[in-house]
Amino acid sequence: MRRINLDEVKKYWFKVFVRISQYTLLSFVGIIFVLPFIWMLLSSLKLPGEVMIYPPKWIPYPPVWSNYLKILELMPFSMFIVNSFKVAILSVIGEVFTCSLAAYAFARIKFPGREFLFLTLIMTMMFPGQVRIIPVFMIMKFLGWLDTHKPLIVPFWTAAAFGTFLIRQFFLSLPSELEDAARIDGCSRFGIYWKIFVPLSIPILVTLTVFSFITSWNDLLNPVVYLSSYRKMTLTVGLAYFRGQYSVKWELLMSGATLSVLPMLILYIVAQRYFVRAIVLSGLKG
Repeated sequence: MRRINLDEVKKYWFKVFVRISQYTLLSFVGIIFVLPFIWMLLSSLKLPGEVMIYPPKWIPYPPVWSNYLKILELMPFSMFIVNSFKVAILSVIGEVFTCSLAAYAFARIKFPGREFLFLTLIMTMMFPGQVRIIPVFMIMKFLGWLDTHKPLIVPFWTAAAFGTFLIRQFFLSLPSELEDAARIDGCSRFGIYWKIFVPLSIPILVTLTVFSFITSWNDLLNPVVYLSSYRKMTLTVGLAYFRGQYSVKWELLMSGATLSVLPMLILYIVAQRYFVRAIVLSGLKG
């Protein structure tokens, strides 16, 4: 009969305790982050005046599903949705394409001043977007792009620093033998990028797609600055105007906010496996 080793038992239960503590802490943090979304969803089903009562009423009874129909009737929700999708999709296409091109150049092409240019690009992440509002506004005014969707789309086509850095780290992890074999077969630089690096970097490109879509979809400041026509406004601006000047129908506003979250939620669910894989594969190598 095997004797029980007390040290092994202590180590085993210590590992169990640590694992339970980790899951408990993560669950607690997760609940804190999810709680505002649960409150928004529940508030969207409440009667008028029940959102701000104290003590708060968590569970709406009866749930008012007609709030979602009312928000669609009181504001041109479909028009705002189309505008937001137009801006977000074109922005995503531009950012992913230009960032991947710049990342390939910084990761695989040796040219004078490469490290200095990349460092300069990364340094631009230190400056908040609000600092660039006035000079960019003057440029857009000179180009005659005010009250159009171009100021919301074109800046994403300029190889953003974060996206370039993210993809570059992934490109640096790919073996150089793939590139050498393609060059021996007569493949051009762009061919190597398009036929080899892009297919292998689908996880990191999908990750950047999620980040870019969320950034563009949630943007409120830039549409307020550049857009003045009601028919060209995005969903974030439409919901902001729906608040009104003297009163706010919170239950309807929460219904609109819930609907606006659905595209991002669906995108994340669809891209989740690529998202996790990209984090595991890319890391911060290089």
